[in-house]
Amino acid sequence: MADDTAGGAAAGSGDGVRWLFADQLGPHFLDSTSQRAVLVESTRVFARRTYHRRKAHLVLSAMRHRAAELGERAVLVQAATYREGLALAREQLTDAERAAGLSVCDPTSRAARRFVRGLDGVEVLPARGWAVTEAQFAHWAGRKGQPGQPRLLMEDFYREVRKHHHLLLEGDGSPLGGTWNYDHDNREPAPKAPTLEEAAGVAEPWWPHEDDVDAQVREDLDRMVRDEGVTFVGEDGPRRFAVTRREALANLRHFLTHRLEAFGPYEDAMLAQDRWMAHSLMSVPLNLGLVHPVEVAERAEAAHREQGVRLASAEGFVRQVVGWREYVWHLYWHLGEDFERANELGAREPLPRWFTDLDADGEVRAACLSDVLGTVREEGWAHHIPRLMVLGGYALARGWDPQELTAWFHTRFVDGYAWVMAANTIGMSQHADGGVVATKPYWSGGAYVDRMSDYCKRCPYDPKKRLGEDACPFTGGYWAFTARHEERLAANRRTSRAVSGLHRLPDADAVVAQEADRGSSAP
Repeated sequence: MADDTAGGAAAGSGDGVRWLFADQLGPHFLDSTSQRAVLVESTRVFARRTYHRRKAHLVLSAMRHRAAELGERAVLVQAATYREGLALAREQLTDAERAAGLSVCDPTSRAARRFVRGLDGVEVLPARGWAVTEAQFAHWAGRKGQPGQPRLLMEDFYREVRKHHHLLLEGDGSPLGGTWNYDHDNREPAPKAPTLEEAAGVAEPWWPHEDDVDAQVREDLDRMVRDEGVTFVGEDGPRRFAVTRREALANLRHFLTHRLEAFGPYEDAMLAQDRWMAHSLMSVPLNLGLVHPVEVAERAEAAHREQGVRLASAEGFVRQVVGWREYVWHLYWHLGEDFERANELGAREPLPRWFTDLDADGEVRAACLSDVLGTVREEGWAHHIPRLMVLGGYALARGWDPQELTAWFHTRFVDGYAWVMAANTIGMSQHADGGVVATKPYWSGGAYVDRMSDYCKRCPYDPKKRLGEDACPFTGGYWAFTARHEERLAANRRTSRAVSGLHRLPDADAVVAQEADRGSSAP
């Protein structure tokens, strides 16, 4: 990859006032420490879709905290739409500022990009806040299929990013420790203890302190519900995630010092009494643009080199930040809008009410699904394995509509954005793309949940049973999904064994009939 200035402010800088979207709140979105900024709160955004209450709080809190930091340099306006808000903001600018014009860094969704490109008097600059530019990724991806050139796989892209930014490399450019990927040293099953603090002495996450800005946001959200007919889902509660750069860096320091060591071994494990495990809680500040991903990766590398944090944990975290996250962002643009409409498995079932409402009425009896939905209801968050293997896995087995599910993840998760959920849900989770992102569907029976968590010990369903009243809906669903897509799975060498296993089941037809009868009812 050629040199870039993805992390700097100088590339494609525009003069005049900068318009900042709610996910462009870090210092690298401004060109100087004196540049003025416009921030627009659009109330219609919350009226169009049902968002998690925690997500709405974080977005408004982050914007208002940024405006407070900028002081007189900030023009913060509240309006029904962005167009109305920009008109109000321009009224507060000087004649010279209006003459210099308004600029904005490319937004992170297709709808927002179409909108800003249709505005008069707004200069659209290249996107910022990424390890590589969209042009660089397009150049790399365009070499796919040429002899000796990279495939369009995350692992290949991740190595290119590591080389480009010289992350976790020896002096000769080889990977630190001799290996690019330390998955084989990570991802252990859940410990026997109920929490990581008891199992490995892992400190609890760093928590922010709410202030008057948060109190005002909470009042405004209450008013939207009461007076404007806005509907939220999920529960309100103390703010868990950083909404300022200062908070984000404090959280990152705490994670690197006290939690990163245990991150690798337990990154895929689930414990009912430890919903945060050893995860960083950096997805929100990263997606708000408060910190740069390369900056985060470099600090993780320093934790290994200077503090002695195990290399496998540091590499696993770096791979999440500048590997998978970066890859998902670029795929959103590279694959185009048709990708988001993909439904190769023909999944058409609508999401049931108990799922969309986050099991607000407590209908779900399956321990893993009940606990994960409860975590999302209370926090608007769950780490990647509950998302992929519990929520996504259940939806996949039941044949739920992938576009509905993508919208659900987008609105129910505090770190959910259109670019985040396209490849993660359409591709990785639901295999609706037919194998563009992942070479096989990620579906599993209860045995996986039993191995990676402590849920099954207190569940009315038995993960070893596929038939009967106490048959695990994940185990039964695994075989029903296999039967439904037998031909496709048999043609894939990574999934053909599942089909062979299906043919050896004496009660396969009964299991399929049982799961059809269960359908999408609360398990």
